[in-house]
Amino acid sequence: MLKFSIHARERMALRCISKEQIREAIKRGSKHLQKPNKIVSEYRYFSVVFTVQKDCIYVITVQIR
Repeated sequence: MLKFSIHARERMALRCISKEQIREAIKRGSKHLQKPNKIVSEYRYFSVVFTVQKDCIYVITVQIR
């Protein structure tokens, strides 16, 4: 399950990036760790910053690369 911060939702709307694109980026993107427990998934023209929690993936922000 995906959950989105308010900030992430605002950035998605501003950049016209859908939830499906976020799912695809998390699934297929090139990943690296960002301190302390964040993961960055780079995919196509954007990056998704997220954390993995017990019951979900929490999307923190979406950035243009």
